[in-house]
Amino acid sequence: MNTRKSTIVALLASVVLTMLACTIFIGGPDYPDRTIPVSTEAVGELQTSIEQAMALGAVSGQVTLTITEPQLTSYLAMKLQQQTDPFLTNPQVYLQDGQIQIYGTAEQGYFQATAAIILTAGVDDTGQLTIDLTSADFGPLPVPEGLLDAITAMIEEAFTGAVGPMATGIRLTNITIAGGLMTVTGEIK
Repeated sequence: MNTRKSTIVALLASVVLTMLACTIFIGGPDYPDRTIPVSTEAVGELQTSIEQAMALGAVSGQVTLTITEPQLTSYLAMKLQQQTDPFLTNPQVYLQDGQIQIYGTAEQGYFQATAAIILTAGVDDTGQLTIDLTSADFGPLPVPEGLLDAITAMIEEAFTGAVGPMATGIRLTNITIAGGLMTVTGEIK
């Protein structure tokens, strides 16, 4: 009987030590099948695209900027790396079916789960960007109160940080998201 108790105690102790030594993956939504590469070159390409769109817009009065999934994924990854405790790691941004679909890894204590955040982007009556949170799935992890607003604000800040220099002096007219591309159009004010 004493040996049995010792075995159970040893087993429980090993489980506890294992939990303390690493994080435990507890599921969540599946990432899409394809992986979007993250690179500093893609961030540079985004900056170049913004500059080119502005230069052409200065001549024509119309601005068109096309953003790719690798550019937006890389920009978001760079922004998240600059944070001391990011809410997501390993981000992947998919631009499909009128949605910005963001997948990543969320951690809470020793638990880790895949998270999916779905956003829609549009233009309001004043020609300003709008980003609305459609859904957030953190798997079995609870979504803390107020986190959805914080996520929306952070994503909006990341987006306006990338496009912000272009948006000054521009009245946005349309945003289209499909096939891995986000096309932003506007007029010089």
